[in-house]
Amino acid sequence: MSVPAVEPPYIRGETWDELLRTWEALDVPEGWKAEIIEGYIIVRPAPSKPHTYIASKLHRRLLPVLPEGWDVYQNVDVRIPLRSGVFQPDLVVLPEALMLDGTPETQAGDAALVVEVTSRGNAGRDRVEKLAGYARAGVPLYLLVDRVASQGPVITLFGEPRSGVYRTLWTGKFGDPIPLPDPFEHAIDSSDFPAG
Repeated sequence: MSVPAVEPPYIRGETWDELLRTWEALDVPEGWKAEIIEGYIIVRPAPSKPHTYIASKLHRRLLPVLPEGWDVYQNVDVRIPLRSGVFQPDLVVLPEALMLDGTPETQAGDAALVVEVTSRGNAGRDRVEKLAGYARAGVPLYLLVDRVASQGPVITLFGEPRSGVYRTLWTGKFGDPIPLPDPFEHAIDSSDFPAG
């Protein structure tokens, strides 16, 4: 299937329940993402190879530093409170028990860490709407790997959410070790992250 180089489709619901029902009923092609961001359903094609490469490297590098009883996941929909939406982060660190508890929904606030890797089509949402949504949800750590920043590739770790706003804990460039605080207490290698 050929993917047109246009903005992704947006679907707006009249009410949260209507929007959620529409999102749940979508037949999204394999590899595509459907998220609810700030009241809109956004459908996007699979990410690029460099995007996927970075997510895969981060996934593997997080595994040895996870706290006992936690794991790192891809393709998990997390709910953002106060009708913000349903996001699907590139990576999310969640308690293993939560993934097996039988409930169909995962709350973003249950995560220890979420990771988003930007692409040209989603960078603005990752930098603004998702930053605000994860902070509102109380996610302790948000790692933004911004491949397409205007000043060059940059990695930012946000944390300590208060009143729906994050504090910037660390910013570095591709190649710098990413210092993850408690509960990880480890620096993650970014020396092989491809830019652009």
